[in-house]
Amino acid sequence: MLFNSFSFLVFFPTVVFLYFLTPHALRWVLLLAASAVFYMAFIPGYIFILIFTITITHILGGLIERYQGRTRPWIFGVGIVLICSPLFLFKYFNFFNANLAQIASFLRWNYSIENLSWVLPIGLSFYTFQSLSYLIEVYRKNRDPERRFHILASYIMFFPQLVAGPIERPGNLIPQFDVQHSFDGQRVLGGLKLMVWGFFKKVVIADKIAIVVEQVYQDPTQYTGIPLITAALFFGIQVYCDFSGYSDIAIGSAQVMGFRLMDNFDRPFASRSVTEFWRRWHISLMTWFRDYVYIPLGGKRVKTWRWHLNIFITFTLSGLWHGAGWGFVLWGSLNGCYLIISDLTQGLRKRGVRWMRLDRVPAFHHALQVILGFLLFCFTLVIFRSRNLSDAYYVLTHLGAGLGDVEGIRLSLKSLYGLGLGRYELVIALISIGVMEGLQWMVPQRYMRQMLSDKPIFFRWPVYYALILFLILFGEYNDHAFIYFQF
Repeated sequence: MLFNSFSFLVFFPTVVFLYFLTPHALRWVLLLAASAVFYMAFIPGYIFILIFTITITHILGGLIERYQGRTRPWIFGVGIVLICSPLFLFKYFNFFNANLAQIASFLRWNYSIENLSWVLPIGLSFYTFQSLSYLIEVYRKNRDPERRFHILASYIMFFPQLVAGPIERPGNLIPQFDVQHSFDGQRVLGGLKLMVWGFFKKVVIADKIAIVVEQVYQDPTQYTGIPLITAALFFGIQVYCDFSGYSDIAIGSAQVMGFRLMDNFDRPFASRSVTEFWRRWHISLMTWFRDYVYIPLGGKRVKTWRWHLNIFITFTLSGLWHGAGWGFVLWGSLNGCYLIISDLTQGLRKRGVRWMRLDRVPAFHHALQVILGFLLFCFTLVIFRSRNLSDAYYVLTHLGAGLGDVEGIRLSLKSLYGLGLGRYELVIALISIGVMEGLQWMVPQRYMRQMLSDKPIFFRWPVYYALILFLILFGEYNDHAFIYFQF
């Protein structure tokens, strides 16, 4: 079920109404039923994959606690394999199979295994990682296994964050199912405001500029110059508004019922370095890779070359997590290289700043760092968004084509109006982006969950009403799926 659908508009208030009417001891029944309905709205049969994952996680968690010695690591390893098996079959089998077929063809070997024709289950990567997080925490003895199957099931399939995160840790979410949440008008209102903010980012900004992005990336060879630049920059904004919008709706809807989910974004486009950016972007996933991949590899507690290798491996795997394709692998690897290059050039960059005297104009230097960080991110997203590496290469090599003179720039600008948005709609999209960034810059040290909460009422409510007005007048209501549903 899409958050930005009429079905959810009916589903969510109904669930909330029943939730606060239901006795606390029976609320888990309602939450499980609601989560099942929410998930089955996509492809009903795939609920059995989710049930399989929950069952395996529950059984193996108990066995890990029961057995010690050499048996314990084997049980843990079997658990990892079983939990990841649906993810491999549905998401990665065809990728590896196709590459093996190409290798076999090159070597003139007989290879007859056909690709599978299954549709990727919605949210498979997210609830798989959430299950892995639970099993790892139990194996590390950071928590006892959850003996109540229904509570573990509620943790893995909690509908607000089931299909696109945030990827919750068991220590944060599981204890909350034992708390008796009473109706709190202020908390509910705060959650609804956050949901409105998420809907604004999704339907007013992301889905609006997606029209331009889809038009260009459908066949980028038809464009050069400013249309390619616009699509590249717009996709950076689109993927942020789409995914952070989902996270805001998820966090807000959970807050309405009394649950607190972790923040998933912290104004990443205000970052002054690539290192800072990845601390602010998709926080639940990046901290997952940090805790369960990067640190076990040795983190920074090793020689410099090994540390850089750990960074590269972590980001390459994060790219593969996003999709089964070489473009995603290259995207992740490139972002890892950004961090490595940033470390290697740290001294050189500091000397360059002093030589150009940028340290004497900190505001300009800050703005320059933010803009450069955004452009570097958008550069990698060309690879992420393109249908294949050939399209990505074309876009990256034709960004400046035709911009060598005034006439070329004029024609390139004129071609923007043939990308699916009229002049009026394009202006509205740019104003909406400006509103979003302006509001986020107002709270530089806090998450959007607390945005405007301490501002005077005569300031706050006009902003809220303006957001609702933008939603009604300028939103795209075509049930556009969220980008991260495909992961």
